[in-house]
Amino acid sequence: MTTTLITGANKGLGFETARRLIAAGHTVYLGSRDAERGHRAAEQLGARAVQLDVTDDASVQAAAKAIEAGGGLDILINNAGIEERGAGNIVIGAADVTADLMRETFETNVFGTVRVTHAFLPLLQRSAAPVIVNLSSGLASLARVTDAGTPTYAYPGVAYPASKTAVNMITVQYAKAFPNMRINAVEPGFTKTDLNGNTGIQTVEQGAEIIVRMAQVGPDGPTGGYFDAEGPLPW
Repeated sequence: MTTTLITGANKGLGFETARRLIAAGHTVYLGSRDAERGHRAAEQLGARAVQLDVTDDASVQAAAKAIEAGGGLDILINNAGIEERGAGNIVIGAADVTADLMRETFETNVFGTVRVTHAFLPLLQRSAAPVIVNLSSGLASLARVTDAGTPTYAYPGVAYPASKTAVNMITVQYAKAFPNMRINAVEPGFTKTDLNGNTGIQTVEQGAEIIVRMAQVGPDGPTGGYFDAEGPLPW
């Protein structure tokens, strides 16, 4: 049986991904910073709840021990993420971004991804077909962000796209370091979730498609790539 951990999974894309993978026969650990919300979501789905705050070393280590005791791990989905928005759900642009705001965003999106990945590598290396899926964004693509006249070009934020570009680099370097694993970054699209104040233009069902697909790649599948539902994306 395939065992999967999804961080930040008590709502939004993580919740929908959990639902889909459970339906596909996976045992899913639903990671949630808030233990009570995580338990409620897990009960609703038939998942296993695990308290996991990606910004806290002790929380991550405790989750790793719990999942090891439960039998191990085959798939890690680094889904937890934040985006910088101010009053009125307005994205904070270059004129107002601060080092502290950048640090807060990177703490979850970048350092959190590394913290969780590092903690679970020993378990993944014991799997016959280990997979890591890192949640990136179309805003991580330098090619897209510099393509004048597109919605990606028009996005004013600094911290979020920079953090996701870092996630892409992390993905590539981990994929090279662990060729026995399938490690990829995915762009779910502009999905209606709490992350963006529910301003997205597609459903969580649509957004979860590429996450679910890349979570289920086999040992001969792609690694070190950056994909959306249509295929590879430009870096």
